[in-house]
Amino acid sequence: MNGDWLLRGRDGRLTVYLPSGEAVLCRAERGPGGPWEDTPRTVGGTQKLHPGAAVGQGADRYAHLAAWRPTVPGESGLVHTTHFRPLLAPLDWVPIGHPDKKGDRTGPPAVAVDGPGRGYVFVRNAGGGVSLRNQKVKGGWGGWLDLGGQDVEQQLAPVAGESGLIELYACAPGAILHWRQEGDGKKPARAGEVEAAVRPGTLRALATSAEHTTVFFTDLSGDLCAWRPGEKPVPLLTAAGPGPVSAVRCVIEGHDCTVLAQRSSSGRVAFAAYPTEQESAGAWWTESGPQLPSDALVALALDEHEEVVAASLSPSSGTLLLTRRKDEPGLALEAWREI
Repeated sequence: MNGDWLLRGRDGRLTVYLPSGEAVLCRAERGPGGPWEDTPRTVGGTQKLHPGAAVGQGADRYAHLAAWRPTVPGESGLVHTTHFRPLLAPLDWVPIGHPDKKGDRTGPPAVAVDGPGRGYVFVRNAGGGVSLRNQKVKGGWGGWLDLGGQDVEQQLAPVAGESGLIELYACAPGAILHWRQEGDGKKPARAGEVEAAVRPGTLRALATSAEHTTVFFTDLSGDLCAWRPGEKPVPLLTAAGPGPVSAVRCVIEGHDCTVLAQRSSSGRVAFAAYPTEQESAGAWWTESGPQLPSDALVALALDEHEEVVAASLSPSSGTLLLTRRKDEPGLALEAWREI
């Protein structure tokens, strides 16, 4: 899944979104902090999907998902669904077309949701730039928009700022590109770029203040770095492992902190925390839990008490593990448990 696959719904229940063959599955808590559903449910009906779905969530805590589906031989189209509450069935997949009108997949989609709750689906187009289709102010979907860009790599990292406006980060050879909305419902415009040698597949964007979003990435030297547009990228600490990092903001002992999690090279989950937007304060990894398979993914969210909760998923085995922050000083975690 491209995006945060562990989410808290507006009723406080946690949901996980899981890839499974030609479908996306969802599984939720029966009650906030309580036991989980025994059996995952299929998202969006019986429509067959290609791998690589995307998920995003708005301030209203509705989840938006997008995926490619096969259409005619050799061609594909994108579909979208909305999941309003964890224990409700998501809506059926709705076709939203192809950025080049027709053709095969051009790259994995990415999803963000603006302040009023409208979904934005981003995808690389056949020309190597970025295309966007989003829900309109008065309902329905607008047409495909070409946002420009050249030689854009496959992973896209959109994010809604605290203002509710959408920003997008993407990689091109030797650089990170940045787009930003200048007003509600406006087409995101190029807002700059920065030189950076980014390890593919490691972009992760997070709203970190009323003024800024921050994108995290691993550079080719192995450092986990943070960049806010208008500044220079800052090395934060050595990446714990080769894969992407998950990030969430929370309050720890009265301080606004950013918590990071990543599958470490040893196979366990590594956590780090530091005062939000104060990378100069430093951070260090602490490993937790059992050794995980090499394909394990890690996600962070906040539970119904605004406390950190983490999940790991191994697609090859289907094993899903969960932990929560203890009611203790610092970032102490409960024992990991399978759900």
